[in-house]
Amino acid sequence: MNIINPKIDNGRAFNWGRTSDDYAKYRDVYPEEFYKKIIDRNLCIKGQRVLDLGTGTGVLPRNMYKYGADWIGIDISDDQIEKARELSAGKNIEYYSVSTEELDFKDNTFDVITACQCFFYFAHERIASNLYRMLKPGGHLLVLYMAWLPFEDKIAYESEKLVLKYNPHWSGAGATRRPINIPACYSDYFELTYREEFDLYIPFTKESWNGRIKACRCIGASLSEDDINKWEKEHIDMLECIAPNEFNVLHYAAMAELRKR
Repeated sequence: MNIINPKIDNGRAFNWGRTSDDYAKYRDVYPEEFYKKIIDRNLCIKGQRVLDLGTGTGVLPRNMYKYGADWIGIDISDDQIEKARELSAGKNIEYYSVSTEELDFKDNTFDVITACQCFFYFAHERIASNLYRMLKPGGHLLVLYMAWLPFEDKIAYESEKLVLKYNPHWSGAGATRRPINIPACYSDYFELTYREEFDLYIPFTKESWNGRIKACRCIGASLSEDDINKWEKEHIDMLECIAPNEFNVLHYAAMAELRKR
């Protein structure tokens, strides 16, 4: 399914289903520290029912399943949900292919709703009151994000420069540390109770870093097959010149915790 949003990538169409195989293989990169930050907030733990918006291949539910919460993951892409189910085999996680804007779970269903790496895609004026309705009294909305820092990490800088050669209007470029933006429409329904930004060094090999970027919206989900192949050849050649076999890439992560009023 093609998604077109004039506020994202200058309106260039993208389709997560085109990159599901690479996404499943290379986008499960959050370290344990990332998940521990969530647990330390007493969120997504045993006794809680959690809805993960924009779940993709189910990275958050799969990795946090061991902490005992009951998880449901939803995503607009059928292909992503298919991969999520495949990768979650043996775990009691429910997945549904549906957009966040069309959710219709019953009132007071969830203790926590999570949105990891996807919050900015949503039509917030449409969903804020619905998320409020589906949360139990005192329930929490947890927004999470992580991005590499191209102005502080040489490998990230060179890789991003090559991405922009092929996708010059990619709106995810140039990331710097900043708090997650919570649109004003949420203030009628939620109180912002906690926010944090922190650095992470994420380990990669040349193959996994190439795959991690190829699985992004800026390459695999939006470029033509010909441009993907050209980008990948240039990117692999570049990494051979500047990167060791194993390396860390500096990222920052951010979280914003909102409590139902």
